[in-house]
Amino acid sequence: MHLGKSQTTWLRLASLLIAGAALALPHAAAALQCGNGGAGFEPWLADVKTLAAKQGISQSAINAALSGITYDPNVIRLDHSQHSFKLSFEQFYARRVDGALLNRGRRLMQTHAATLSRIEQRFGVPPQVLIAIWGLETSYGAQSSGKYNIIRSLATLAYDCRRAEFFTPHLLDAIRIVQKGDMTPGEMRGGWAGEIGQTQFLPTPYMKYAVDFDGDGRRDLVHSVPDMLASTANFLKGHGWHAGQGWAPGSANYAVLAEWNKAEVYQRTIAVMADKLKGGS
Repeated sequence: MHLGKSQTTWLRLASLLIAGAALALPHAAAALQCGNGGAGFEPWLADVKTLAAKQGISQSAINAALSGITYDPNVIRLDHSQHSFKLSFEQFYARRVDGALLNRGRRLMQTHAATLSRIEQRFGVPPQVLIAIWGLETSYGAQSSGKYNIIRSLATLAYDCRRAEFFTPHLLDAIRIVQKGDMTPGEMRGGWAGEIGQTQFLPTPYMKYAVDFDGDGRRDLVHSVPDMLASTANFLKGHGWHAGQGWAPGSANYAVLAEWNKAEVYQRTIAVMADKLKGGS
C-alpha cells in the first residue's frame, strides 16, 4: 500500500465502497461516539471492545488486536490530503504506467503462467487484468512495505467522525482476521488506510474474498503470490466478472472494475494497461 500511489488506492475509493462493509452488523458506528481529535479516543476504544464482543469476536482476539492501540494524527493528515484522482486520465496514466512497469508485468505473467492459468480456470479472470491491478496497486509488491500498523490506522479512521461509519466495520473485520489466524497483530502492517497485501485489500473484502490458493492453510495476501492473485480474481468474480469477455469501457466487465476502484481514471488505467499486456505492445 506506497504513500503517493497505491498505499492510498483503497482509501481513495473508500467512501464509495460502503457495500463492502456487509460482513459487519449494519450501522455499527452508530453505537460509538466519534471524535475530531485524540482526546476521546481511549473511551471510544473501550466501547469498540464491547461492540466487538457483542458481535461474537473472541475476547482473546480483541485483546491481542487492540492492546496498546493509540490515536495516530498522521493518518488523519494523510486522509485529508488526497488529490491524485483529480487528474485527467492522460495525466493519471502517465504518472502510474511506464514501459518498465509493463515489461515487468509481462515477465511476471510468464513466471506465474501456471498459477495464472489455474486462477483463470477457476475464477474466469484473465492474467492481464490481475497483473495490471497488481502493478498499479503496489508495483508488484515493491511498494507494499507495511510502514503502518493496520489496526492502529483503522482505529484512528473509525474514531474520526469524517468516515466512522465506513471504517468501523473494517476495524472489526481486522480483529476477525486475527481471530481466524490468517495474520497476527504484529503482521498486520500495510497502508496508512488499513490496506493489506500486494493488491491492497481492506479487511472486509479480505474476509469475504481472500482465498488460500497455495494450500498452506492460511490466506496470505502479503507473501503468497497465488493467494494474492486468486483473491483478487475472486473479488472480481464475486462482483460479476464475465469469463471469456473483454473489459473495454461500456462492457459488463468494465463495470466490475468500478467495484475494484470507483475512480473512473483508475478503471480506465486498469483496462488500458491490461490491453497493453495482452497485446504485447
